[in-house]
Formats: sequence, structure tokens, C-alpha cells
Amino acid sequence: MTTKITKQTPIGSGYGASSTAEDVIKGIDLSGKIAIVTGGYSGLGLETVRVLRSAGAKVIVPTRDRNKAAAALADIDGIVIEEMDLLDPASIDAFAEKILATGEPLHILVNSAGIMASPLKRDSRGYESQFATNHLGHFQLVARLWPALRRANGARVVSVSSWGHHFSPIVFDDPHFDRRDYDRWGAYGQSKTANILFAAALDQRGKDHGVRAFSLHPGSIVGTGLEKHLSKEELQASGVIDENGEPVLDPAKNLKTVGQGAATSVWCATSPQLDGMGGVYCENCDIAPLGKDAESDFEFDNNNTLTDSGVMPYAVDPKAADRLWSLSEQLVGLTFAL
Repeated sequence: MTTKITKQTPIGSGYGASSTAEDVIKGIDLSGKIAIVTGGYSGLGLETVRVLRSAGAKVIVPTRDRNKAAAALADIDGIVIEEMDLLDPASIDAFAEKILATGEPLHILVNSAGIMASPLKRDSRGYESQFATNHLGHFQLVARLWPALRRANGARVVSVSSWGHHFSPIVFDDPHFDRRDYDRWGAYGQSKTANILFAAALDQRGKDHGVRAFSLHPGSIVGTGLEKHLSKEELQASGVIDENGEPVLDPAKNLKTVGQGAATSVWCATSPQLDGMGGVYCENCDIAPLGKDAESDFEFDNNNTLTDSGVMPYAVDPKAADRLWSLSEQLVGLTFAL
């Protein structure tokens, strides 16, 4: 059976910017399904956990701080908390080994954890922290959990990216800012582009094994903790808070509540509208269109149309996706055993 390439074109899902995670989960029964949500004890990840659990899924939340996670998840019955740090390769391996030892399948993996616009910091390997946390840690996690994903006979891996991928493509010659001045937004943008390219590459490799992958922009949501490295003045200048420090809510401008922000993650993870699809970047609970890029020198088939919004072509370029896959294997020190 030949699987068609999913077009980077909206499908008319019927949902939109104002849709919530509760809206998109209606009518979906996840009883008997197992999900893992990184970053599942704060912000969008926490809401994703709550909604998946409400639909009957068994949800596992990895965390660096078990006490903090337990407190945040106290009101949600039946959540399994395990220790893991995305900047610590050994802890990722240990977490994955514990999951694999159960012999159970993994139906949903939502990679929601991340950091944004942080000062320059390097992990123990010397890797820039935003690229290491947002991409490499999740790459290793998916690689290690691959047997459980295959065992599901129909799994989805969801990468929470951002419109911030517009800030930068992958700078393959210097991903860790070893030879160029550090730019916290460039570093963030590069890591979010990596999330999109990884989903595209993973889907191409996983679809014949029943594993499909998606990436997405959740919207701009204040109060999740992601904005902790930004000053009040920066947040005001960007239009996400008002002069009183209150969040500005306008879904039409992607300024969303947490429930609205988690909607696209949940839609990508569970919607039957996406059955047989994968490898695409989504916004507002639909597949996003391609965005215009005057500097793009690669072509797209499938009658894709370039638009002023959506995903930048460099973030869904198959050659860049393959190059990132190879670089990631090299940096993490593993071969992704499909």
C-alpha cells in the first residue's frame, strides 16, 4: 500500500482559532490508549494532559521535579509521573527504558516541553540549550520510545513548535552559536524550525510502521511560564499584555487562552480528520498553508500554494529535514533504529 504525501494545505476542519481542547476532544474515546506529554505539568502541556485524561487515556508525564508535577496534577485523577530531564541524555534513556519494560504500546506522544528566548546556556555536551531542549532531547526521546510507538499499530507523535520558526531556519554550519554571536530569538526560531522538520522527517520514516507525526503553532499564550525570560516591557511591546500586565485575548490574532492554545495539540493527537495524514504543520486546528519566502530556492509539488501566513517553506523542505535527521543522530550519538 502506497501512502500519499499529505499536502501542506488546510482541510477545512470546521474548527478555528477560538476552538478549545475540550471542543476538539468531544466524541473521542481514548479508553485503552496510552499517552505521554512532556511539559505536562504546566501551561499548554497541563491542559493537554487534562483533556486527554478526560477522554479516557492513561497519561504519563515526565518531569525534572516530581513534587512540582505532583502538585500541579493533583486535581487530575490517575496521572503517572516519572522523572526525566530533556537536557540529560542518561535520564531520557532511563525514562524510556522504564516505559519499554512494561511491554505496553504508546499511542500518543506530545512533545510540549520547551524553553524560549533564554540567555545563552550550554548543556554538558556544549550544546546550546534551546536547540538541545526543544529539539535534541525530544529527538532522543522519540528514538528510544520507537518500539512502543510501533507496538501501537497506529500512533501519533506531536511536536509543539511555534510561529517563532519564522525567526530562523536551521543554521547547519553553526547550530550551537560556537562561531557567531548569540541571538536568543534566532536560537529559539532555529529550535522551532527543528520541531517542524523533525515531524516531517519522522512521518516519512514512520508512516509504513503506523506512526504519523505532526507539528503545530499553538498561538501566543501568556501565563504558561514560557515567557519567563521576557520583561514586562517586551511583552507589552509584542502586544500580548496590556498596560496593566493583563493578557490580551484575541484568537483572531493568535492571542489565546490556555484552552484555546492546547486545542491544536489535542486535535493533532486525536482527531480522526487526520487519519492517514501526517508530516504537516498545523495552526488553529487545521493544516496550515505554506508561507511566502522570497529567499526560498526549492520547489513544492502537490499543487501547494504559497500564502502570507502559515509555515515557512524552509521548515518543510525535505532535504533540510533529512539533513537535520542526520545531524541529530550525530549530535545525540545514536542511530534511529526504525
